[in-house]
Amino acid sequence: MRLVLALYALLVFAFLNVPLLILAVFSVNAGRFTSWSGFSLRWYQAMLADGNLMESAMNSLVIAGVSTVAATLLGTMAAYAVWKRKSNWFSGSLYLSLVMPEIITGISLLALFQWAFRFLRLQLGMHTVVLAHVSFSLAFVVVVVLARLRSFDPSLEEAARDLGATEYSAFARVTLPYMMPAIIAAALLAFTVSIDDYVITSLVAGIDSQTLPMVIYAMARRGVSPVLNAVSTTLVVALGVLILISHRLRSL
Repeated sequence: MRLVLALYALLVFAFLNVPLLILAVFSVNAGRFTSWSGFSLRWYQAMLADGNLMESAMNSLVIAGVSTVAATLLGTMAAYAVWKRKSNWFSGSLYLSLVMPEIITGISLLALFQWAFRFLRLQLGMHTVVLAHVSFSLAFVVVVVLARLRSFDPSLEEAARDLGATEYSAFARVTLPYMMPAIIAAALLAFTVSIDDYVITSLVAGIDSQTLPMVIYAMARRGVSPVLNAVSTTLVVALGVLILISHRLRSL
Protein backbone atom coordinates (compact mmCIF):
# COMPACT_ATOMS: atom_id res chain seq x y z
CA MET A 1 0.00 0.00 0.00
CA ARG A 2 2.84 2.43 0.80
CA LEU A 3 4.38 1.73 -2.61
CA VAL A 4 1.04 2.34 -4.34
CA LEU A 5 0.53 5.63 -2.49
CA ALA A 6 4.07 6.75 -3.33
CA LEU A 7 3.53 5.93 -7.00
CA TYR A 8 0.20 7.76 -7.00
CA ALA A 9 1.80 10.84 -5.41
CA LEU A 10 4.59 10.72 -7.99
CA LEU A 11 2.11 10.57 -10.87
CA VAL A 12 0.13 13.51 -9.51
CA PHE A 13 3.31 15.51 -9.02
CA ALA A 14 4.43 14.72 -12.58
CA PHE A 15 1.02 15.65 -14.00
CA LEU A 16 1.20 19.04 -12.33
CA ASN A 17 4.84 19.88 -12.95
CA VAL A 18 5.99 18.19 -16.17
CA PRO A 19 4.21 20.82 -18.35
CA LEU A 20 6.06 23.54 -16.45
CA LEU A 21 9.33 21.70 -16.95
CA ILE A 22 8.70 21.43 -20.69
CA LEU A 23 7.90 25.15 -20.77
CA ALA A 24 11.20 25.94 -19.04
CA VAL A 25 13.16 23.70 -21.42
CA PHE A 26 11.76 25.35 -24.54
CA SER A 27 12.33 28.82 -23.08
CA VAL A 28 16.07 28.20 -23.70
CA ASN A 29 15.57 26.59 -27.10
CA ALA A 30 17.31 28.35 -29.98
CA GLY A 31 14.49 27.55 -32.40
CA ARG A 32 10.97 28.91 -32.57
CA PHE A 33 9.22 25.57 -32.62
CA THR A 34 8.84 22.56 -30.31
CA SER A 35 11.86 20.77 -31.72
CA TRP A 36 15.15 21.20 -29.89
CA SER A 37 17.61 23.35 -31.84
CA GLY A 38 20.23 24.03 -29.21
CA PHE A 39 20.63 26.05 -26.03
CA SER A 40 20.10 29.80 -26.29
CA LEU A 41 18.98 32.72 -24.14
CA ARG A 42 17.69 34.70 -27.12
CA TRP A 43 14.07 34.60 -25.93
CA TYR A 44 15.01 35.99 -22.53
CA GLN A 45 16.90 38.77 -24.31
CA ALA A 46 13.85 39.39 -26.49
CA MET A 47 11.69 39.52 -23.38
CA LEU A 48 13.91 42.17 -21.78
CA ALA A 49 13.98 44.16 -25.01
CA ASP A 50 10.19 44.24 -25.34
CA GLY A 51 9.07 47.63 -24.03
CA ASN A 52 5.41 46.62 -23.76
CA LEU A 53 6.28 43.61 -21.63
CA MET A 54 8.58 45.59 -19.38
CA GLU A 55 6.00 48.35 -18.90
CA SER A 56 3.28 45.83 -18.05
CA ALA A 57 5.65 44.03 -15.67
CA MET A 58 6.37 47.32 -13.89
CA ASN A 59 2.63 48.01 -13.65
CA SER A 60 2.11 44.55 -12.15
CA LEU A 61 4.87 45.10 -9.59
CA VAL A 62 3.54 48.52 -8.57
CA ILE A 63 -0.04 47.27 -8.29
CA ALA A 64 0.98 44.13 -6.40
CA GLY A 65 3.27 46.08 -4.06
CA VAL A 66 0.73 48.76 -3.15
CA SER A 67 -2.18 46.35 -2.82
CA THR A 68 -0.09 43.95 -0.72
CA VAL A 69 0.88 46.65 1.77
CA ALA A 70 -2.72 47.90 2.04
CA ALA A 71 -4.26 44.42 2.24
CA THR A 72 -1.70 43.26 4.83
CA LEU A 73 -2.31 46.25 7.11
CA LEU A 74 -6.08 46.13 6.83
CA GLY A 75 -6.24 42.34 6.96
CA THR A 76 -4.04 42.09 10.05
CA MET A 77 -6.17 44.59 11.93
CA ALA A 78 -9.34 42.80 10.78
CA ALA A 79 -8.00 39.41 11.87
CA TYR A 80 -7.07 40.76 15.29
CA ALA A 81 -10.50 42.35 15.68
CA VAL A 82 -12.28 39.11 14.68
CA TRP A 83 -10.11 37.12 17.09
CA LYS A 84 -10.79 39.56 19.93
CA ARG A 85 -14.54 39.70 19.31
CA LYS A 86 -14.77 35.97 18.52
CA SER A 87 -17.18 36.64 15.67
CA ASN A 88 -17.86 33.25 14.11
CA TRP A 89 -20.31 34.75 11.62
CA PHE A 90 -17.79 37.24 10.27
CA SER A 91 -14.91 34.76 10.16
CA GLY A 92 -17.13 32.29 8.33
CA SER A 93 -18.23 34.90 5.80
CA LEU A 94 -14.59 35.49 4.83
CA TYR A 95 -14.54 32.20 2.99
CA LEU A 96 -17.27 33.50 0.68
CA SER A 97 -14.67 35.77 -0.92
CA LEU A 98 -12.32 32.83 -1.42
CA VAL A 99 -14.86 30.62 -3.19
CA MET A 100 -16.59 33.36 -5.18
CA PRO A 101 -15.92 33.00 -8.95
CA GLU A 102 -13.54 35.69 -10.13
CA ILE A 103 -15.82 36.74 -12.98
CA ILE A 104 -18.59 37.59 -10.50
CA THR A 105 -16.18 39.51 -8.28
CA GLY A 106 -14.85 41.43 -11.28
CA ILE A 107 -18.31 42.33 -12.60
CA SER A 108 -19.50 43.46 -9.17
CA LEU A 109 -16.42 45.66 -8.71
CA LEU A 110 -16.84 47.12 -12.19
CA ALA A 111 -20.48 47.94 -11.45
CA LEU A 112 -19.46 49.58 -8.16
CA PHE A 113 -16.76 51.69 -9.83
CA GLN A 114 -19.06 52.76 -12.66
CA TRP A 115 -21.72 53.82 -10.15
CA ALA A 116 -19.25 55.69 -7.93
CA PHE A 117 -17.53 57.41 -10.86
CA ARG A 118 -20.79 59.07 -11.87
CA PHE A 119 -20.33 61.27 -8.81
CA LEU A 120 -16.52 61.37 -8.55
CA ARG A 121 -15.83 62.09 -12.25
CA LEU A 122 -13.06 59.48 -12.41
CA GLN A 123 -12.17 56.76 -14.89
CA LEU A 124 -10.81 53.25 -14.72
CA GLY A 125 -7.05 53.10 -14.18
CA MET A 126 -4.32 51.99 -11.82
CA HIS A 127 -6.30 53.13 -8.79
CA THR A 128 -9.25 50.88 -9.62
CA VAL A 129 -6.95 47.90 -10.17
CA VAL A 130 -5.26 48.50 -6.81
CA LEU A 131 -8.63 48.76 -5.04
CA ALA A 132 -9.82 45.56 -6.72
CA HIS A 133 -6.66 43.70 -5.74
CA VAL A 134 -6.94 44.89 -2.15
CA SER A 135 -10.53 43.64 -2.04
CA PHE A 136 -9.75 40.05 -3.02
CA SER A 137 -6.35 39.88 -1.27
CA LEU A 138 -7.85 41.00 2.02
CA ALA A 139 -9.60 37.68 2.67
CA PHE A 140 -6.36 35.72 2.18
CA VAL A 141 -4.56 37.89 4.70
CA VAL A 142 -7.32 37.63 7.30
CA VAL A 143 -7.56 33.85 6.99
CA VAL A 144 -3.79 33.30 7.33
CA VAL A 145 -3.32 35.70 10.27
CA LEU A 146 -6.48 34.50 12.01
CA ALA A 147 -5.26 30.91 11.82
CA ARG A 148 -2.10 31.99 13.64
CA LEU A 149 -4.03 33.91 16.30
CA ARG A 150 -6.24 30.92 17.08
CA SER A 151 -3.18 29.14 18.47
CA PHE A 152 -2.25 32.13 20.65
CA ASP A 153 -2.97 32.06 24.39
CA PRO A 154 -4.89 35.26 25.34
CA SER A 155 -3.65 34.92 28.92
CA LEU A 156 -0.22 36.09 27.74
CA GLU A 157 -1.67 39.50 26.90
CA GLU A 158 -3.48 39.59 30.23
CA ALA A 159 -0.26 38.70 32.06
CA ALA A 160 1.57 41.56 30.31
CA ARG A 161 -1.14 44.00 31.34
CA ASP A 162 -1.06 42.73 34.91
CA LEU A 163 2.67 43.51 34.92
CA GLY A 164 2.00 47.13 33.99
CA ALA A 165 1.90 47.15 30.20
CA THR A 166 -0.74 49.20 28.44
CA GLU A 167 -3.13 47.53 25.99
CA TYR A 168 -1.11 48.86 23.04
CA SER A 169 2.21 47.86 24.62
CA ALA A 170 0.94 44.34 25.34
CA PHE A 171 -0.13 44.01 21.71
CA ALA A 172 3.15 45.40 20.34
CA ARG A 173 5.45 43.38 22.59
CA VAL A 174 3.56 40.11 22.98
CA THR A 175 0.91 39.53 20.32
CA LEU A 176 2.48 41.20 17.29
CA PRO A 177 5.79 39.27 17.43
CA TYR A 178 3.79 36.04 17.62
CA MET A 179 1.73 37.13 14.59
CA MET A 180 4.71 38.28 12.52
CA PRO A 181 5.48 34.99 10.68
CA ALA A 182 1.83 34.77 9.61
CA ILE A 183 1.78 38.44 8.59
CA ILE A 184 4.83 37.99 6.36
CA ALA A 185 3.40 34.78 4.91
CA ALA A 186 0.07 36.51 4.25
CA ALA A 187 1.84 39.41 2.55
CA LEU A 188 3.75 37.03 0.26
CA LEU A 189 0.53 35.18 -0.54
CA ALA A 190 -1.30 38.44 -1.27
CA PHE A 191 1.54 39.56 -3.55
CA THR A 192 1.44 36.24 -5.41
CA VAL A 193 -2.34 36.36 -5.87
CA SER A 194 -2.21 39.98 -7.00
CA ILE A 195 0.56 39.70 -9.57
CA ASP A 196 -1.02 36.55 -11.04
CA ASP A 197 -4.59 37.84 -11.44
CA TYR A 198 -6.08 38.27 -14.90
CA VAL A 199 -9.88 37.99 -14.82
CA ILE A 200 -10.68 40.71 -12.28
CA THR A 201 -7.88 42.97 -13.51
CA SER A 202 -9.06 42.81 -17.12
CA LEU A 203 -12.51 44.07 -16.06
CA VAL A 204 -11.42 47.03 -13.94
CA ALA A 205 -8.21 48.14 -15.72
CA GLY A 206 -7.92 51.25 -17.85
CA ILE A 207 -5.89 51.80 -20.99
CA ASP A 208 -2.90 52.93 -18.93
CA SER A 209 -2.93 50.03 -16.47
CA GLN A 210 -2.20 46.92 -18.53
CA THR A 211 -0.65 44.24 -16.33
CA LEU A 212 1.68 41.42 -17.30
CA PRO A 213 -0.99 38.65 -17.32
CA MET A 214 -3.15 40.81 -19.62
CA VAL A 215 -0.28 41.33 -22.06
CA ILE A 216 0.63 37.64 -21.96
CA TYR A 217 -2.97 36.69 -22.77
CA ALA A 218 -3.08 39.18 -25.64
CA MET A 219 0.19 37.78 -27.06
CA ALA A 220 -1.05 34.19 -26.72
CA ARG A 221 -4.19 34.98 -28.71
CA ARG A 222 -2.05 36.15 -31.63
CA GLY A 223 -0.09 32.88 -31.59
CA VAL A 224 2.30 31.11 -29.30
CA SER A 225 5.65 32.91 -29.24
CA PRO A 226 8.84 31.53 -27.64
CA VAL A 227 9.01 34.81 -25.74
CA LEU A 228 5.94 33.62 -23.82
CA ASN A 229 7.93 30.59 -22.70
CA ALA A 230 10.59 32.86 -21.21
CA VAL A 231 8.04 35.16 -19.55
CA SER A 232 6.03 32.25 -18.15
CA THR A 233 9.15 30.50 -16.83
CA THR A 234 10.28 33.68 -15.09
CA LEU A 235 6.86 34.08 -13.48
CA VAL A 236 6.70 30.44 -12.38
CA VAL A 237 10.14 30.57 -10.76
CA ALA A 238 9.53 33.90 -9.02
CA LEU A 239 6.07 32.99 -7.72
CA GLY A 240 7.24 29.51 -6.76
CA VAL A 241 9.97 30.97 -4.56
CA LEU A 242 7.45 33.29 -2.87
CA ILE A 243 5.04 30.41 -2.24
CA LEU A 244 7.80 28.26 -0.71
CA ILE A 245 8.87 31.10 1.55
CA SER A 246 5.26 31.71 2.57
CA HIS A 247 4.72 28.04 3.35
CA ARG A 248 7.91 27.96 5.40
CA LEU A 249 6.88 31.01 7.43
CA ARG A 250 3.40 29.64 8.11
CA SER A 251 4.93 26.50 9.60
CA LEU A 252 7.05 28.44 12.11
